[in-house]
Amino acid sequence: MLDIFNESDYPDLLVGLSEPDDATVWKLSEDRALIFTVDFFTPVVDDPYDYGAIAAANALSDVYAMGGAPFLALNVAAFPAELPEEMIVEILRGGAEKVREAGAIVAGGHTLDDEEPKFGLAVLGFVHPDRVLTKAGARPGDVLVLTKPLGVGIIVTAAKADQAEPKHVATATEWMKQLNREAVASLGGRTVHAVTDVTGFGLLGHAWEMAQESGVRLRVRFDDLPFHPGALGYADELLFPAMANKNMADHAAHVAFADHLEYEAQLLCFCPETSGGLLISLPPDEAKRFLSRYKASGHEAWIVGEALEGEPGIEVE
Repeated sequence: MLDIFNESDYPDLLVGLSEPDDATVWKLSEDRALIFTVDFFTPVVDDPYDYGAIAAANALSDVYAMGGAPFLALNVAAFPAELPEEMIVEILRGGAEKVREAGAIVAGGHTLDDEEPKFGLAVLGFVHPDRVLTKAGARPGDVLVLTKPLGVGIIVTAAKADQAEPKHVATATEWMKQLNREAVASLGGRTVHAVTDVTGFGLLGHAWEMAQESGVRLRVRFDDLPFHPGALGYADELLFPAMANKNMADHAAHVAFADHLEYEAQLLCFCPETSGGLLISLPPDEAKRFLSRYKASGHEAWIVGEALEGEPGIEVE
């Protein structure tokens, strides 16, 4: 596609195929740009309403990761013909109510028959062209802030194997349904150098994209990483999803782990997340102000590392 669509021919395409970012951005005017993204996946929880809400929060997150606000969404769905109608209604209701919570609307969509349920959204959002947030721009001296705990991927996998405690699944579900809206609102007026949301590539997969695009080395402190209750225990039992191993195979060459970190801890850093938090690179003083403002809104975030000079890569200590 890069050979067909030369981005230099489209000066209003601010973020496109050449950047591994969370959404594409098109400049509409001097003070408005359009964000466009799409995301959908198979069920991660049993409850159809929660599944719809999580899928919607996950898709909306791409708009927030670019610094924007969503305004319009279309359902993208595939359902088995034998799936009860009431379950389909609940999936769509969960998605629609999450979109409404985000201040946007669902205006239609497309559905087809498939053997396994799949649901998500195509989302449009707005952002000022001068305030687009991307994965590029992290600078040496920045600190790294994470806005949601890690570990939903392994908890969901443990649940599918009937080896997860219900309270762990319930906690992870509530976090997955949480929008990243307040995190972006708390960044308003701050000097922010780079942002991404942590999803399918896991913490280190997305951190590597930030390091590579920014031309910096990132240091992550394992002991400062927040994990959902139960995640560390399920890691000890090796209840990892297959995607965790794939992420490690794809990105491990760019990561240097401290010698004392065992295989389970390393793999947990590559474990895929669903509707994860934002990973933010910003100056230390700005990080303190962000954390204070975010806490005042009723939320918690964690400083998990820093950006360093050097060849792009990641150190986990």
